[in-house]
Amino acid sequence: MTMSQNTPPTSPSSSPTERRPFLVFLTSHWISQVGVVLILTALCTWAFLLPLQMSGSADNPYLGLLAFLFVPLVLFAGLALVPLGAWIARRRVQRQLATVVDKKTAWTRFALTFGAATVVNLTVGSQVTYRAVHHMETPQFCGSCHVMTPEARSHADSPHSQVTCAECHVGDGASGWVASKINGSRQFFENLSDSFHRPIPSALATDRLVPAKQTCEECHRRSKPGDVRVRVIDSFGEDEANSLSQTVLTMHVGGDVLGGIHGRHLNPDLDIRFASTDPARQDIVWVESHNSRTGETKTWTKSGTTPDQYKDLKKISMQCVDCHNRPAHPFQLPGRALDSAFASGKLPTTLPSLKKIALGLLKTDYTSHEDASTRIPAALLETYRRDHPDVFAARQPEITAAGQVLADLHNRNVFPDLKVTWGTYPDNIGHTDFPGCFRCHGGDHTTTEGKPISNNCYVCHFSAAVDETAPEVLQTLGIEKVLEKARKK
Repeated sequence: MTMSQNTPPTSPSSSPTERRPFLVFLTSHWISQVGVVLILTALCTWAFLLPLQMSGSADNPYLGLLAFLFVPLVLFAGLALVPLGAWIARRRVQRQLATVVDKKTAWTRFALTFGAATVVNLTVGSQVTYRAVHHMETPQFCGSCHVMTPEARSHADSPHSQVTCAECHVGDGASGWVASKINGSRQFFENLSDSFHRPIPSALATDRLVPAKQTCEECHRRSKPGDVRVRVIDSFGEDEANSLSQTVLTMHVGGDVLGGIHGRHLNPDLDIRFASTDPARQDIVWVESHNSRTGETKTWTKSGTTPDQYKDLKKISMQCVDCHNRPAHPFQLPGRALDSAFASGKLPTTLPSLKKIALGLLKTDYTSHEDASTRIPAALLETYRRDHPDVFAARQPEITAAGQVLADLHNRNVFPDLKVTWGTYPDNIGHTDFPGCFRCHGGDHTTTEGKPISNNCYVCHFSAAVDETAPEVLQTLGIEKVLEKARKK
């Protein structure tokens, strides 16, 4: 029997996979279809992130990680899954474990996958991307990282609690953007590898602080004339009555026109530089002031310091943060924390010897916040039960509440697992708790002629009352009635 001339011969080596387009196998296995979805997700996410990144207007240090690390990883994962799924589909057909779909069915599958993924990404991805970027600017996001817990707690109690982290920790322009991405990536991997330093050094100490011109001065105008302000400092004694004494200062903040503190340090004609022997800038050994208007330059050296000791040190131009070094992350010492709690009414001044007892409890070492939260209230109750049984019997709920306040004061300033304790982060404003102003104005910085940097107290403030009980000046100004309402009796 002869074969028909119109019937082509069948080669024994032919297989169902020959001359099949890649699209057929692309849509024949779920792995390759997942790869397509991942590729579309990455591309759609980039569509929202890249314009912001390329314009240099992104002010979030974590946005770069999202745009240039996680999104590419998703894209590359999708690119790897597409050929893998196609190869698996081809193998299944070759082993006759699956049938080959026709070209029309393949196009239909691809169109459905592509269309559905695109619609979902455009509708959901746009909202998620926007909200994710917005969330990464919030203190809640930064504070969610355990190592940032001390900074998050102090930020919540600061005058800048409504200012987002990125506004102060990301510089202007492309260079600031790149620096923030590099710094953020370094911190991210240090956290993952548990290789970060304990305690976390301040940005001032690491010399990674964004210049004040790009942060502070975006809101606080350097050329503002300034004013004179009244400051009342409440101090409570360690006696049985927790006696209140008050200091009243008129602070000459000043400015370009009025002189004063800001006028003498932020005058546009002055360029003040200094050198410090320590990263935290607490030991300043050399100071230089250059007046561009008069051309006069003055140099002061700390007593006992030779030129060889400071000639190789970095010369730092003075800016806002050299004095206001904890504007958004203030920490307190035990005595100051207790005085603030008494003055604001969080602690009752009528519990006998509370200041003295509380100081001892706060200065005790605790292994963790949980340990402090348990032991401090219990120890306070036990102290009053033993030493003041009548007070304990009549006012136990108040003592219990005071114990909780003390535990919170401790846990707001001390973080044992991160090696943050009382005084770990000095505050350069003032000169009572830390050297602060006296780093330069302590009287031991002199010129070659022996003339010291001015340490005249009245240039900065005038003492209307010093550690007085019920200062008359407060009565005159009508301030005492306002302050008295806050204190518990």
